[in-house]
Amino acid sequence: IGEDVKPFTPGKAKEIVMSLQQPAVFCNMVGDWPALHWNAKYLSALLDGKTIQFRLGLKTVDLVPQFETRCSYVKATLEEFLAWSCGQPSCLSGPFSCYEYSKYWAYADYKYIARVFENKPEIFQDIRWSDFGFPGRSGKESTLWIGSEGANTPCHLDSYGCNLVLQVQGRKRWHLFPPGDASFLYPTRIPYEESSIFSKVNVANPDLKRFPKFRNATAHVVTLSPGQVLLVPRHWWHYVESIDPITVSINSWIELDADHEARVEEAITRMLVCAIKSAENPSGGDLWLNPTEVEATSHETNLQYLNKAVSAYFKCQKASVSEQSCPSS
Repeated sequence: IGEDVKPFTPGKAKEIVMSLQQPAVFCNMVGDWPALHWNAKYLSALLDGKTIQFRLGLKTVDLVPQFETRCSYVKATLEEFLAWSCGQPSCLSGPFSCYEYSKYWAYADYKYIARVFENKPEIFQDIRWSDFGFPGRSGKESTLWIGSEGANTPCHLDSYGCNLVLQVQGRKRWHLFPPGDASFLYPTRIPYEESSIFSKVNVANPDLKRFPKFRNATAHVVTLSPGQVLLVPRHWWHYVESIDPITVSINSWIELDADHEARVEEAITRMLVCAIKSAENPSGGDLWLNPTEVEATSHETNLQYLNKAVSAYFKCQKASVSEQSCPSS
């Protein structure tokens, strides 16, 4: 194949993304994307001293996952993050001064590009998901992740959509498990976050005494390198870890029709978790709530979520019934 000929047309790529039930790595699909130059140094210049929040965790590998509720958080510039990750002495003061680089990792995760770069909308076009059959999808619908070595996301599944992940700088190791392995991964809704179901197992260092069924789980391990795009199919569990000194990746969640049903399930879950937790400890103690969730919502608000999810689900069902002229479940 010629240098600039991509292995798949946008139509074929979309067909693969929407139907494949296994993780896959796309190669040679993004060679002409300007976003390939988005290394941490470049982004630091682009952000021009703007601070972003970093999540900090310990590099020591524990037998239980290091959930986001157990991490520390600092606001810092990318410049300060880069200086710290190079071990520069200037870091004896500043936001990272309490966190020794040899002992901690830092992760600016889940950064919505549309929010971080709201003053520079022209850079949204550096990301071209249209090459995967999603015209109009750019950086505006994408999320940025910048980490140091060891930075990780605990094993979880995303309730909605499937996930396309572009690796820009450094390498990340992905441990992926199929939906059928759920019972081997000991799912939990605490910490609670809408759209994420966490595993109680630290898959990088499993406690097989406590979680013996994990032996039956089948990990698909992928090391993602710059220029590659990973497809994480719907409901695949994943644990992700940065294995180079600095990593940058960009992802976009692709909505699926099955999300309507998932939204109903999530609305019911939110209602149950909030009800159980407020009954158990009315004074709060919000360690059960993942930091991405701002606050526990009232029963009335939860009912509204459920109503909206149910009506959207039925609207979608009606549409597909009239299309097929046969009733679906």
